[in-house]
Amino acid sequence: MASASATLLKSSPVLDKSEWVKGQSIRHASATTVRCHPAAASVLTVKASYADELVKTAKTIASPGRGILAMDESNATCGKRLASIGLENTEANRQAYRTLLVTVPGLGEYISGAILFEETLYQSTVDGRKMVDVLVEQNIVPGIKVDKGLVPLAGSNNESWCQGLDGLASRSAAYYQQGARFAKWRTVVSIPNGPSALAVKEAAWGLARYAAISQDNGLVPIVEPEILLDGEHGIDRTFEVAQKVWAEVFYYLAENNVMFEGILLKPSMVTPGAECKDKATPQQVAEYTLKLLHRRIPPAVPGIMASLTTNPLLLTVNYDSILFALVCLVFRLYSSCSSLILMIAIFLI
Repeated sequence: MASASATLLKSSPVLDKSEWVKGQSIRHASATTVRCHPAAASVLTVKASYADELVKTAKTIASPGRGILAMDESNATCGKRLASIGLENTEANRQAYRTLLVTVPGLGEYISGAILFEETLYQSTVDGRKMVDVLVEQNIVPGIKVDKGLVPLAGSNNESWCQGLDGLASRSAAYYQQGARFAKWRTVVSIPNGPSALAVKEAAWGLARYAAISQDNGLVPIVEPEILLDGEHGIDRTFEVAQKVWAEVFYYLAENNVMFEGILLKPSMVTPGAECKDKATPQQVAEYTLKLLHRRIPPAVPGIMASLTTNPLLLTVNYDSILFALVCLVFRLYSSCSSLILMIAIFLI
């Protein structure tokens, strides 16, 4: 479980740890209204007291040379890790395992944010210190997984949707009170199963509602519509679907008045399906992925993260080479562009 990053960032202020330490009270914000068009009926409403903090938090997480530690395994998944070394899945053993992760010497030099499972957010280390406090002391922003998992989407082609919006506002407020400052929500889109217009819209709408609720309670949302690798389709089909998905996502983010400067993105890389016979080179994957980002991601977004996991399916596409090629392309295309902030963070999950 480790993280590294190759970063292309413009110089920007980051959030001092004293500004987001645990224990801050929930602030009651006044609303600032901006009319985007004289003829428009809708208005953009941002909680003024959180707006600056959201921007600073996002920039802190996307700070140069650091990445995100994904340690948000559920208790069941954590139990599988413990079973592999002959340990029982008890709270004490999970506590010891997570203590090892957050107390690695020098962790804050390389990690800017840590995604926690709910139990971990409220947990202490084996020596009695709050996990959140240990992270904050190292200038690591605590985050929290807030979705409740995937369930079948009725009326679709055997597709899924992500649950967890019920009660999210109250949970997010409590998470902020406990010290969390960003959130993660994962939904998926399956190409072999369509994807149906219903599934794409449901994924985009769910992400947008989650993002709006998170920002409304002081949490920077990581927006992650994962396009699954399953299938025999080629890279062009993946690119086509990815463009559609991200267009829908940003449409509904805007409809829900989400502030783009206060979000982070975790898009899937554009690859052929795992069963596709026509394999793509790392350079091709990097070029398609960068083209997608260039076409669909607004420059206001402060951080874009790409993940690498130990999943054998993902390792077959040689992600280390893809990331290197992607970074090289970014340097070539955007080294003189001050409006784009791009972070490539490698998650080892």
